[in-house]
Parts: sequence; C-alpha cells; structure tokens
Amino acid sequence: MRVLIRIKTNLLSCVLFLLVFLLSKGDFAFAQKENLEVFNRWIEWSDGRNMLVHHLNKQAFGYLDLRDEEISRLRTKEDWIGRQQKVKDILMEIVGPFPEKTPLNAKITGVVRKDGYRIEKIIYESMPNFYVTGCLFIPDGIIEKRPAILNVIGHTDIAFRGKSYQILIHNLVKKGFIVFAIDPVGQGERLQYYDPEKKASSVGGATSEHSYVGRQCFISGVSLGRYFTWDGIRGIDYLLTRSEVDPERIGVTGLSGGGTQTAYISAFDERVKAAAPACYITGFRRLLESIGPQDAEQNFYHGVSSGITHADLLEVRAPKPTLIVTTTRDFFSIQGARETFREVMNAYKAFGKEENLDNVEDDSGHGYTQKNREAIYAFFQKHLDFPGNPFDEEIEILEPEELNATATGQVSTSLGGESVFSINKKETQKLIEKLEDSRRDIEQHLSKVQIKAKELSGYITPSGEDEPIFRGRYRRDGYSVEMYALQGEGDYVIPILLMVPDGDRKFPAVIYIHPEGKYAEASPDGQIEELIKRGFIVAAPDVIGTGETGGRGSSFGAVLIGRSIAGIQAGDIVRVSNMLKNRSDVETEKIGAVAVDEMCPALLHAAVFDQSISRIALMGSPISYRSIVMNRFYEINFSCAVAGALTAYDLPDLIGCIAPRKILLAQLKDQMKETASRELIEEELKFPRSVYSLRKVPENLKILEFESDQDTDSIINWWIE
Repeated sequence: MRVLIRIKTNLLSCVLFLLVFLLSKGDFAFAQKENLEVFNRWIEWSDGRNMLVHHLNKQAFGYLDLRDEEISRLRTKEDWIGRQQKVKDILMEIVGPFPEKTPLNAKITGVVRKDGYRIEKIIYESMPNFYVTGCLFIPDGIIEKRPAILNVIGHTDIAFRGKSYQILIHNLVKKGFIVFAIDPVGQGERLQYYDPEKKASSVGGATSEHSYVGRQCFISGVSLGRYFTWDGIRGIDYLLTRSEVDPERIGVTGLSGGGTQTAYISAFDERVKAAAPACYITGFRRLLESIGPQDAEQNFYHGVSSGITHADLLEVRAPKPTLIVTTTRDFFSIQGARETFREVMNAYKAFGKEENLDNVEDDSGHGYTQKNREAIYAFFQKHLDFPGNPFDEEIEILEPEELNATATGQVSTSLGGESVFSINKKETQKLIEKLEDSRRDIEQHLSKVQIKAKELSGYITPSGEDEPIFRGRYRRDGYSVEMYALQGEGDYVIPILLMVPDGDRKFPAVIYIHPEGKYAEASPDGQIEELIKRGFIVAAPDVIGTGETGGRGSSFGAVLIGRSIAGIQAGDIVRVSNMLKNRSDVETEKIGAVAVDEMCPALLHAAVFDQSISRIALMGSPISYRSIVMNRFYEINFSCAVAGALTAYDLPDLIGCIAPRKILLAQLKDQMKETASRELIEEELKFPRSVYSLRKVPENLKILEFESDQDTDSIINWWIE
C-alpha cells in the first residue's frame, strides 16, 4: 500500500501530511452542511465539558465513602487513638518523609522598633541553604515566658505584609503574644521564579508558583505540601530557641493557603497546642463538588485514594484545642466546614474534651472579618492561658518594604541558595540513577515497567465493551463519515468520527488522537482524507478531556485518586481499538495509531497495555518526563504526565516495551515544546534503541529529526507495511 503525499520542504512536513499528524488550525467553513457533534441534541450527553471532572469525582467519592464508613464505626477513645495512628502513618507516607533536622543558622538581619513592640527580621534555613524569611513581632516588657503564634500566610504575593494579615498580627502583639510570621514558598521574599528585570515572578502569582513546581514534584512522587509543612515545623524549632517563648504554649494560625499550612503543621507537629485554620477547612467531597482541587500544595499525592480528607488533619491532633474559622460565602464550602466540624467533634467527645473544639463563622466572603479575628484572639487567650482584651484595636499598618528580611527583598537575589526545584531535582536524580541501574537487566526491567506503568498511571483494562451508539452518517466523495458514541470507562462516552472508504472489503485502520479532538483533521481535503483515499479506515475519537468532552477536569483531581489523565485516555484508545476489531470491514491485525503532541504519552501507555495496536507514530511527543522535572522551566502540559512515574519508569521505557512492533518518532519535543536536540535524543533514547537491538529489529524504531534528509516514500512504506 502506498500513500499519496504532498511534498514539503523538509521531511517532517511530508511525514506529518501523510500520517495525519499536522496541528491543522483550518477553518471549518465546510461544516455548513455537516454537524459532526456527536452530543448534539442528546440530553444525556449535554454536559460533555464536565464529563471528565464528574468521572474523577465519582471515583474520589467512592474512596471518601469507604473512609466515612470507617469513621462511622469509631466510638471510643481507643477507637479514635487507633484511627489517629493510622492517619499519622498515611500522612507520613503521602507527605513525607521529612529531611533530617539540620542547623537553622538563623540570623537577625534587622530590627524595627515601634510603640510597644519590636520587629526582628529573621532568616533561617529549614534545610541546608533553603532560606525562610520572616518577622518576629515581640511585645515590649516581657519578663516571663510568653505564648507564641506561628503565623502562616495565604496566597498573596507580599505574604504577611498585606494589610489584612497585619491587622491580625499587630492585634495579637498588642495583646501580648509573640508572633512569628513567615513567608511561604513562592510568596513574599521567597519567589521561586523571580525575574529581576520584571521584579516579579516569571510564571505568575502565588498559586501559579506553587502549581508550577508542584507538578514537577508530583512526577517524582512528592507532595509539594511537604515543603510548606517542613518550613513551619522548623519555624517552631526557631521559636523554641528564643528565651522569650514558652515551649508549652505554641499556637498556629493562617488564612486560606495559610489555613492549609496551619492544618498541615498542626497535624504533624505535636508541639502545637492550639491551632486556628481560617478559610480553608471544608472537606474533599464538598471541595470537589464545588470549585475543585486547588493549587499543588493543597493536594497530597494520592491523598483521597489513601482515605484522607480535611477532617483527618484535625482529628489526628485531638483533643488539642482547635478552632475552625469560616465564612458562609467562602469558595471553600461552608457546608463542608460544618460537616467536618460535626465529625471532628465526635473525636473530641470520645476524648472527653469537646470544649477544646470550636468553630466560628461570619457572613462574608473569603477573608478575615472582625468577628472571626476576635474569635481567634479569644481562642488563643483561652487555650494558651493568656487572658486579655479579645477585641480588635487600632493598629499601625507598616509598608511592606519595612518588613523585608533580605537586602533586595528577594532571597534569590540576596542569598541565592536552594529552591524547591533544585532540591526536587537532586532527589529526582537519585530516582533516575535507580532507573538507569534497573535498565541494565532489560527483560526484568521491561516486565517491571509494564506493571508499574499500569499501577501509577491508573490504567484500567477495558472489559465488557458496549456496542457503540450510531449517531448518523455523512457522505463525502469516496468515503463516508460515521458518528458514534462509545461507552467510556465509567459514565462518560467517547465521541468518535469513523471515516470509511467506499468498497466492500476489509481495510487497515488508523486511530488518530489529537489534543484538539476529532475535528482537528476531519475536513474534506484534510490530512485524514489523504489516508482514507489510500485505503485506510480512520477513527478520530475525542478521548476524555478533548473535543466535545474537553473543558473542565483537573490533573490534580486525578493525582488525588491515584490516577492520571493520560492513563484514563489510554483506556479510551484501547476501547476504540476494540471497537475497530469488532467491525467486519477492518483488518484486525493492521490497526495502527497516531498521536500528536501531548496526546503521545496516552498512546504510548495504550500501546504498551494493548498488543493489538500493531504500530504507532508519535508526532511532537514530549521526549521524557525526566526533561520536565530536571529543567527549571517547562511548557509541556501536565495532563500528559503521570504522578510518580519517575519512581519506576519514563517515556523511553514505554518505547522499549513496544518492541518489536514498529514505532515512528518524529520531531520529538523537549520540556519547552521545542524540537529536541540531537544530543538530547541520543541521551534519552539510548535505552529503547538497545531494546530494539536486543529484539533484532533495530529498524523498527525510526526516529526522524527535523532536518533529516531521507526518502519520504520509503518512510511511509516502512510504517504501513
């Protein structure tokens, strides 16, 4: 079989045209008489854009149901102690392990004296050369040891220097508390991607900073929340070095992202006597039902599948004093907060200490209110044994620059040191070295990869295939366009366009997967039509999260339940392959597949798990997950990644698993979505080349570089033979 191609100025363009891989952005003016929307006028499929998020949520709710069932059986203090130990073990597994405690090397870089108190500007190292900046607010006239509050901050770029945070801090100080306010990762003086020319982060605001590096951590099997928690634990270590601080009266509070950190730190550190998380506590069930998973540090690696929700972070510290601070119009569901409070109260009652748990809510949006601040003051005054005036007082708002601990206002330009990226890179290098060591025994390694790739990607083998629902047909010159809806993994369906050449015979088939979905090459005279006219049946599906099923859906939601978007999409591809195998007009031994850009990892996984996909072509594929993690900047979409992958395999390992089947790799991309250099290709593809050589079919792995000069016809014939 030969395919008519359009010769372009270089090899890549020719191959793209023939194999249907171009990222065509064509105008669909032709569709005036065609409506290729499979979901059109079908009530049950009217919410296609939410199919992915509903699918992920349903699985999350299943895990939460199991958790809730276990909680419902807890009655006695002993029951709850057993649950606490279980939760502690789980938290250490999905957040830890924490590093060893090293010298803080704390420095006071300046002192600001104000009426009734002073501010010491502090820098300490939570890990070697990993600098944490903050300010220690100390009331004047301290004679006896005082209670101290660690104040962790929500998602503002200037951190605790913001006005609303200063109101809380200064009021606590006026009431006699020592307050240590620290900058979280990616905020204040600790921007991880600070651009000195822009004088701002090069990747966006605080949540963008968190998620950007958090995605790299997830690929390495690490929760970004570990860094936030450890910084806070070491902040308490610093407080305990101060002669003014009573080690038995330590409190923690913070709002929003600071509420997250408060819950984390208080769950892990036994020294926290009183904790007041504000505008964060709800529950994963209500969170997923409403705004969905938030930025990276608010999602633990496999957290929900491990049976963890917000309530566990509070129950694990029972019966120590805890105040849940909420607002009724917060985007963190107030209903979830109320439900969590009721559940946690059962634990406190079992300990006979229900007076140690309280909640306060105000009718407001996300943020501090006077009522809630005053409840926080009163809570700490009561439970840290430091009575006084619980009301807001007039305070002086300081200029943000007045509270900077570094000379330049940024750690990166003042001190340099480590970043989350650099630390994670070092840890990931150890994983890569283990991976390379495992590759020495090729057969055993490939066997492990197939098992671990299925486990980590969350791939579920399709079973009990339903007959696709036929939605209609359009006639075109020489072929027909059939529309189908194929049942997906759960309640969602996969829209498919099936292009069938005229003729009463069997045809080889190609599955075409594009990040823009089935429309990308569906026009007459488009790239798919080139294949059809040369005798191929082409199936173009909207795998979940693309095309008609594109829209809402979170890769972080998949991480929470121990799955990946790529793994779920791999199942969709296998379903389409099975659909083709059930057709009488398909040569079942000649089903190939093509994927473009970030869809390539999904096809790779599918082909590893389903041997009946006889050959594949990857156009513009990310060359590896390693390249995403080991470089500070990346552009590859995280939806194609698998959390934890680098603990066991990488994309080149999957390529090795395809052997001896044919695989074509054209214009591989580096982490910035730029054409991979020849040096990078040589480095990353050394292992799969060795596998194909071992199988004695090195010619079945074809790697095309952008400037390669080869005979295009021979390449096409190689792939389709």
